[in-house]
Amino acid sequence: MVVGLVIACEVAFWVLLAAGLAVRYLLKWRRTSVALLLCEPLLELVLFAVTAEDLRNGAKPSWEHGLAALYIGYTVAYGHYTIRWLDGHASHRLAGGPRPPGPPRYGLPRARHEAALWLRTLLAAAIACALLQAAIWYVGPGDTSSLRAFQWAALRALAIHGLIALTYLLWPKKQPPAPRRTVP
Repeated sequence: MVVGLVIACEVAFWVLLAAGLAVRYLLKWRRTSVALLLCEPLLELVLFAVTAEDLRNGAKPSWEHGLAALYIGYTVAYGHYTIRWLDGHASHRLAGGPRPPGPPRYGLPRARHEAALWLRTLLAAAIACALLQAAIWYVGPGDTSSLRAFQWAALRALAIHGLIALTYLLWPKKQPPAPRRTVP
């Protein structure tokens, strides 16, 4: 049941996002768009409540509960960033707004960008680990190894992303030299 809800929340996230942007840029209903986009956090609250209720009703902690915690952590950390990114692209495509700037490609600005993304991953991992730890305490004694495994998965993802972000600082990509113009 929890996996189905995680999938439903992911689908609802994209449906609400598409509807919110369509209403904003095609119908020009800004308030309705804001209301639709503000419904996004309710999805995580519903998922959290259903997962907690499932555990309260005696469900054995499993990978499904771990997946729900990781999903909630990821959406809290990256949800607003994703909405803002897509809003910039929708504004450009549907409303004639300026082309949104891409991430920096070279040097220290790229390293800062990657560090900022890693901080989002840190937030996602912290939220997921906190939710999983709360679930472990909530369940009490018993087999909570699957929940612990998802805590380690979150920490591994954080470490891998941290190493990747660090490479942009240690070995920054240099901007290629501008092509030399020949004067006839």
